[in-house]
Amino acid sequence: MARAYVISDVTLRDGEALAAYRELAARSIAAFGGRYLVRGGEIGVLEGDWRPSAIVIAEFVDAATARAWYGSPLYAQALAFRQEALTRNLILVEGVADADALPLRAAALDEGRSGL
Repeated sequence: MARAYVISDVTLRDGEALAAYRELAARSIAAFGGRYLVRGGEIGVLEGDWRPSAIVIAEFVDAATARAWYGSPLYAQALAFRQEALTRNLILVEGVADADALPLRAAALDEGRSGL
């Protein structure tokens, strides 16, 4: 089963609404077993024209759980503040199903073994 990531390109607006949104969103993400991987942080553009001001990435156990979180009454409480708090582009991306095996595969390739 692949983990899923909700990725948000955010432009911040009102401070009070933002504080309420952040608290409620964080609580709702945790209630669905999710966690933040990125929440703000410095951004460095390596290629292209994309110039986000803030990126947020939340990880969930799978896409079904991420969708359930997004449609939940608990997250709806946070969404009540979103229009005033921020604007954003939001996507859901499924991760690699066997991500834990990737380092083993890379090491095998480095050693000339391709069977992994």
